[in-house]
Amino acid sequence: MRHGSIPGARGRVRPLTLFGDPVLGAPCAEVTDFGPALSRLVEDMFATMYAARGVGLAANQVGESLRVFVYDCPDDEDVRHLGHVVNPRLVETGGVVVRGPEGCLSLPGLEAGTERYDEAVVEGFTATGEPVTVRGTGFFARCLQHECDHLQGRLYVDRLTGWRRRRVLRRAARAPWNRAAREDAGES
Repeated sequence: MRHGSIPGARGRVRPLTLFGDPVLGAPCAEVTDFGPALSRLVEDMFATMYAARGVGLAANQVGESLRVFVYDCPDDEDVRHLGHVVNPRLVETGGVVVRGPEGCLSLPGLEAGTERYDEAVVEGFTATGEPVTVRGTGFFARCLQHECDHLQGRLYVDRLTGWRRRRVLRRAARAPWNRAAREDAGES
């Protein structure tokens, strides 16, 4: 039996914000209130991430334009990294640049080869206001960079160029979850 709280166990699953929603394309606001509402948000984000079978989730992906993300992500050695960061700053990237498959809960079912550094360091705070530094390598470094991008109003498709970008955007336009884009195009 586990002792202590499992992240998300007391949270509620929120609807995911999908590609095309303006909240995903705008920089998020700094968190200034480290009270119970922030703790509830973090719990809800964990619950939502687990329900969607993701490895990371930014607050704007549940419609909250705040600088917060959660993660439960392995690195390339299959070491599990679990936590959250409030007001994160990507303070260091390094190593080699690797193009690897990258997806996003806000673009369900889609992925594309996206270039990211294989080392990343993020500094920020916990939901209780304690300073935290998170270091990642490999896939976990990719996750940290991906979530920091979200909070700046960027999606992985914004890093794509040429045929990779065109292919993902074309697939997103035809995706079953993208009803709004099809309605705008006059389809039903």
